Amino acid sequence: MDESVARIGANGTSLACALLRGAGPVVVFLPGFASDMQGTKALFLRDECAARGRAMLRLDYSGHGQSGGRFEEGTIGRWADDAAEVIAAMVPEQKLVLVGSSMGGWIGLLLARRLGARLAGFVGIAAAPDFTAELMEPAFDDAARAALARDGILHLPNPYGAPTPITAALLEDGRRNLVLGGPIPIDAPVRLIQGQRDAEVPWRTALRIAEAVTGEDVRVTLVKDGEHRLSRPQDLALIGAEVFSLRAGAAS
Repeated sequence: MDESVARIGANGTSLACALLRGAGPVVVFLPGFASDMQGTKALFLRDECAARGRAMLRLDYSGHGQSGGRFEEGTIGRWADDAAEVIAAMVPEQKLVLVGSSMGGWIGLLLARRLGARLAGFVGIAAAPDFTAELMEPAFDDAARAALARDGILHLPNPYGAPTPITAALLEDGRRNLVLGGPIPIDAPVRLIQGQRDAEVPWRTALRIAEAVTGEDVRVTLVKDGEHRLSRPQDLALIGAEVFSLRAGAAS
């Protein structure tokens, strides 16, 4: 497997990434909130790309995985900038298929605006645009709001591990980067995969994204028994089929 691990300096922070060399367009995996490039879906796609001789870029945002920086200092805008910096350093001219998982779907929709004609396709996996404003903030009780006002930070229970720090800066920046309130200008093919038993992202979010995207080549696949992670063998097979169908179309 011809994969090289690198560190990119951005805004004084060392960002970890891994580039698998191969044919384009390059698959770029964008992890979710407090996740990283060593997750099940990222490694599955890496191995599938390697088997097909395709190129893939994985990365960790600042404060995530092997990258430097503190998670508490991160925001949606900063993490989108992190991804853009890694892309510019590692694959500065190639066409790209962005694959965004959960928060990575929001990051991907923000990056799509910057990429223009370089975007060969977008795949959202339980994509969660605007989740800070639409899902987090409405769920806060009075005690949580008081803690945010007093300390600028609170810690939310995390079903996958240690409590997650949530800062007032994250929420404020999230409100500046909302995408579902208007058109999402993407002309490249868009594929959205969403579990209907997702306890974290309402499945109708995928329909809202599809409606907001301005291009015509948009498809939503609902997995009736699928949960948020979509990491079962059948989920991974579906993700791979969507990603590689886009790559084949973009390369032709």
